[in-house]
Amino acid sequence: MSSPIPLPGSNRQHPTNSEYLGQPLPDESIQVTVVLKRNVPAPHLAEWAAKPLDYHQFTEHNGATENSIAAVEAFAAEHHLAVAEINAAARTVILRGRAADLSRAFAVDLQMRKIGESLLRTREGEIQIPAALAHSVVAVLGLDERPAAASYHAVQPRAAGSVSYTPRQLTEIYNFPASTGKNQTIALIELGGGYKNADLKHYWSKLGLPNVSVSAISVGGAHNAPTGDAGGPDGEVVLDIEVAGAVAPGARLAVYFAPNTDAGFLAAINAAIHDRSRKPSVISISWGMAEDNWTAQAMDAFNSAFHDAALLGISVCVATGDNGSTDGESDGKNHADFPASSPWVLACGGTSLLASNGKIQSETVWNDGTQGGATGGGVSSHFTQPSYQSGCNIAPPTGTTNTTGRGLPDISAVADPATGYTVLVDGTEMVVGGTSAVAPLWAGLIARMNEELGKNLGWFHPALYGTVAQHKALNDITSGTNGGFSAVQNWDACTGLGSPNGKAILDALRIATSK
Repeated sequence: MSSPIPLPGSNRQHPTNSEYLGQPLPDESIQVTVVLKRNVPAPHLAEWAAKPLDYHQFTEHNGATENSIAAVEAFAAEHHLAVAEINAAARTVILRGRAADLSRAFAVDLQMRKIGESLLRTREGEIQIPAALAHSVVAVLGLDERPAAASYHAVQPRAAGSVSYTPRQLTEIYNFPASTGKNQTIALIELGGGYKNADLKHYWSKLGLPNVSVSAISVGGAHNAPTGDAGGPDGEVVLDIEVAGAVAPGARLAVYFAPNTDAGFLAAINAAIHDRSRKPSVISISWGMAEDNWTAQAMDAFNSAFHDAALLGISVCVATGDNGSTDGESDGKNHADFPASSPWVLACGGTSLLASNGKIQSETVWNDGTQGGATGGGVSSHFTQPSYQSGCNIAPPTGTTNTTGRGLPDISAVADPATGYTVLVDGTEMVVGGTSAVAPLWAGLIARMNEELGKNLGWFHPALYGTVAQHKALNDITSGTNGGFSAVQNWDACTGLGSPNGKAILDALRIATSK
């Protein structure tokens, strides 16, 4: 193999406020994911006509080449690493080996660090790869096992006079079409916690629904593991399931459980995209973190996977975060949340909603202050402004070399826990909010619209920002702020184009897709 060179975008620092506890045991088995480039370059945003490929067409042009896979295999053999799995369609090669061998192979400083109450392996510096692999490798993930993302949900204690809605009530308030998502599969990505079938059965019965089809899929050794903590990861998992299932009860729900690492998160997304048995038509993701917490190589690898979803006609809905325009960072600057900032996903922001008799009375930007949470939204520092947002007034991100930036969110819906969703978690009825609820709500709406249209919407951003926006098919939110940004007419970095008017969106999409 040729001399090593730094992998662009791979530099990391050990976490601040962490305690060094030594090196990993030399014989500790570690698994890493090598992400490879496409066989041929994927079409650019401006060139993509949103006509989905069949899976054979996709793998022929978008999988990894035999030569790039062979080069990784040769690298593994040279460094005493085993090839655990090859997925040419997802362009991933999983390598397994001793910590000492992997540290030498990629020339990285691996350390054991105490982060809060957890003992985790982290790395510092740039990953080194042979120059011969430089034109093939996008990212190397899994050397670092710090959490890749946090969930975005907030629990509101039940109080006299509190406002809440069941997902079924929201389908009326937001004027959803009468379909149920029949013959659709909604994929839910989860990085911890679990659900109890008894809770789901009770919840469906309370809403007057038959049992919704829910299946758990294990990825990377993770599985459905309820903790009993309704305010923790269980609340996230159950919120996703109960919102998506109640909105689209005719759909099948596939819940992909994966470890909360960059490699685990990507593996779950790829498992859903390339699931040839369940064939999800829409993916909902309620996890994320500020872009500054990600390496550029990881964001590029995830973005490439979301591009795959678009090429295959799969919609991806992602929460924008619950910490306002700073996204929870303490430097006083505005930050966009990833993966919501990917131009290939539908970024979902949050509102505060008051409704009566199935009609909206008022809807504003969700902002309950620093302790209560607020919708994420802003301008990406990593991704440039996509062509579909050319008509939006998006200021360049501050403090970066970007002259333009991808604006988020794209759309919104109720997320304020003070006007939140009634759910049942670990046997307890509670009101939950957060942009976590918006992603599965929109996923359910997309499943309904897919059924109505008789085809997958997939990546429909050009139509959303074009025909749908032109027909005023969303409820434009013009009041409120998320800290750094304020709501205005048309698109803004708090609530995007607005909250759903389901039937109006469907009518506009029929016009757009008939052209």
